[in-house]
Amino acid sequence: MRHPVIALATSLAALTLFVPVTELESRAVTVRQAPDRALAERLDAIVDEAIADRRIVGAVILVARDGRVVYRRAAGLSDREAGRPMREDAIFRLASVSKPIVTAAAMRLIEQGTLALDDPVTKWLPDFRPALADGTRPVITVRHLLTHMSGLSYAFAEAPEHAYHRLGVSDGMDVSEASLDENVRRIGQGPLAFAPGSAWHYSLSIDVLGAVMARAAGSSLPEIVASTVTGPLGMADTGFVTTDAARLTAAYVDGSPAPARMTDGLEVPIGAGAVRFAPSRALDAAAFPSGGAGMVGTARDLLAFFEAVRRGGAPILDSSTVQEMMRNQLPAGMAGPGAGSGFGYGWAVVDDPAAEETPQGRGTIRWGGVYGHSWFVDPESRLTVVALTNTTFEGMNGRFTTELRDALYGR
Repeated sequence: MRHPVIALATSLAALTLFVPVTELESRAVTVRQAPDRALAERLDAIVDEAIADRRIVGAVILVARDGRVVYRRAAGLSDREAGRPMREDAIFRLASVSKPIVTAAAMRLIEQGTLALDDPVTKWLPDFRPALADGTRPVITVRHLLTHMSGLSYAFAEAPEHAYHRLGVSDGMDVSEASLDENVRRIGQGPLAFAPGSAWHYSLSIDVLGAVMARAAGSSLPEIVASTVTGPLGMADTGFVTTDAARLTAAYVDGSPAPARMTDGLEVPIGAGAVRFAPSRALDAAAFPSGGAGMVGTARDLLAFFEAVRRGGAPILDSSTVQEMMRNQLPAGMAGPGAGSGFGYGWAVVDDPAAEETPQGRGTIRWGGVYGHSWFVDPESRLTVVALTNTTFEGMNGRFTTELRDALYGR
């Protein structure tokens, strides 16, 4: 049986909006729409069935081809108990959809010379020196953090007796009294699963990276992300705390006969461990900024971000940087998040579509979020797809994501 963090990562890798013209142009997404009736019929059928079957409660889906929005849908309910319909400007807890945004901010710091890929983490966090089983404390670099080759893990992926649980390590989605620096200190007291650079393992690396970025830039992680990514792209609803509670969706967890409303402290089993959720965290300005899981945002904002990536990075990154981010960074022969995918900077990269059993083209980048999200950018097909739901885990790795993906390609 695969380690649960690998299983989750594999699942994460598998996967018309009306706004003013000036606003869309500022977000690098062309306002012109090219309605595709056949596409809309296929996608509508998938969405309608998932809601009718009570597999998801609500969703916002945006599809752009060549920068044109060709499909838009706000479906189901944002808050089932309140009877509140889903809106296109709904705010979602992004979970691991935070990672690409924070990674882009880190790459901007690297472009500026504030950070370097091969900087040891100890240059910025001198006390962060987790040990291997033999007691040695190897060098972990910024590159290791960006690619999840650091040797770190996630608490949710580990059995209850693992040191992360004893140390009170937060995965960035629960309620924790710890600051970012304190949580990173706790992570550093835990063990390394392997020597950095020798394997790929989905982990708290981006949370540690966030602390490195803050120390290197002399600013908070939210300020860095705002100045380098969300601000330049006009992503006004995306950050580390919800600014408009009325638009924040309720959160639900898979259940029978229908998804159950999520509450703080709920633990959802996965493998030997469990993901611990706290939906209220999205409204807590005092919660530490988790680079790996702590952001909130809208589908519209995310489309702007991923379209900027697809188009080469402007105005947030140089095209050469984006090219590297979209290239598999894992050494030849190293197992990544999927049978035919490796990992770049911020996302999985499809290297072998046949092995992945996906219609997506080679070079597609993709990931998701444990609160119920999936996204991908397929450069070959010039497609950018954002699918946010309020239902865990169906909206991340259930039938919904696979059927939606296949319908996009006419399968």
